[in-house]
Amino acid sequence: MIDYLPKIKNVDANNFFLLCGPCAIEGEEMALRIAERVVEITDKLHIPYVFKGSFKKANRSRIDSFTGIGDEKALKILRKVSETFDVPTITDIHEASDAAMAAAYVDVLQIPAFLVRQTDLVVAAAETGKVVNLKKGQFMSPEAMKHAVQKVKDAGNQNAWITDRGTMFGYQDMIVDFRGIPTMRKMAPTVLDVTHSLQQPNQNVGVTGGRPDMIETIARAGVVNKVDGLFMETHFDPANAKSDGANMLHLDNLEALLSNLVAIRQTVNSL
Repeated sequence: MIDYLPKIKNVDANNFFLLCGPCAIEGEEMALRIAERVVEITDKLHIPYVFKGSFKKANRSRIDSFTGIGDEKALKILRKVSETFDVPTITDIHEASDAAMAAAYVDVLQIPAFLVRQTDLVVAAAETGKVVNLKKGQFMSPEAMKHAVQKVKDAGNQNAWITDRGTMFGYQDMIVDFRGIPTMRKMAPTVLDVTHSLQQPNQNVGVTGGRPDMIETIARAGVVNKVDGLFMETHFDPANAKSDGANMLHLDNLEALLSNLVAIRQTVNSL
């Protein structure tokens, strides 16, 4: 299913694949530290793994929010992670001009949920030849994602993924409608973004909240419902992470969670 991805391993294990890493690249040491631990865990559990890190954060609530350490500096760190640990990498892009730049450093280009209807952005990502991960808009139905997938294909790229990151439920909460998973899996490999689905946006302080205590609940439901991949953001110090710390999984809790999820996957596979 994703064996066309450079450097991807454990593809014969019949596991879900994992997109995992920090929300944003804060520096080289932190990125390498997180990647080393996740690679160790996923190799042990035979999970195909893609390191995730945003090279910049364009969608911020406040003007003084962290946006990045510099585009080229962060992209070079993503390349170093890939070369050091021999894993593919993914980062999100926000403007059509980002596509070619980021494609020179990473293997998968991610389209943020708020931007997935932006035709120029989606087409620019597709035309790089990289895998395109399309995040379902919080305002979109699962059925509507067929149009985003078709844009990628019409641009000459057959390698698109869909990632569900929840649907807005009122102003300050998200829900995951698991009925959408089989619908979207008919269009493209489908990923469940566990941690962003637990965000609590639009807080009056201008910092997004979250429910990390529900990460295992949502992840288990995704695996039971046969998602192809899982997306999780993790950090060794979420309280001091520069972006999305409120809904990230602590790195110390990742191995136990993935071990449980692999066991569930094996049970589902046997049915």
